[in-house]
Amino acid sequence: MKDPAAHYFKCTSRERAIFEAGIKLGTVYHQYVGIPLNQSNISSLEKAIRDSIMVQPFVVEAEVKIDPNVNNKKPGVYKYLTLSGEMLDVMVKVDYEGSVVKARLRYVPEMDYPLMYIEE
Repeated sequence: MKDPAAHYFKCTSRERAIFEAGIKLGTVYHQYVGIPLNQSNISSLEKAIRDSIMVQPFVVEAEVKIDPNVNNKKPGVYKYLTLSGEMLDVMVKVDYEGSVVKARLRYVPEMDYPLMYIEE
């Protein structure tokens, strides 16, 4: 399928694939961080985030893992967690005109930061 927005982008196909991957990861981070969660809804939240990535243009694969153990709150009726960047491990693979990019969002402990980067 021809990309109707291609003429707006003055870059290579690989650069465009990298741009698209960054948009997807930024969307995950800024849309979902802060959402309430507990052990009972982690898998459904992982699936919802993955599904929201998969409907975006040029995405061919996505994986989402949430690690609730990052937070050490004690259990209790008012002790639900909120999703933080430190809990996320997200991979997105984008194919733009045959240029495939695999990008990742995950917490890097030595940086104490949820980093978005290109893996491949």
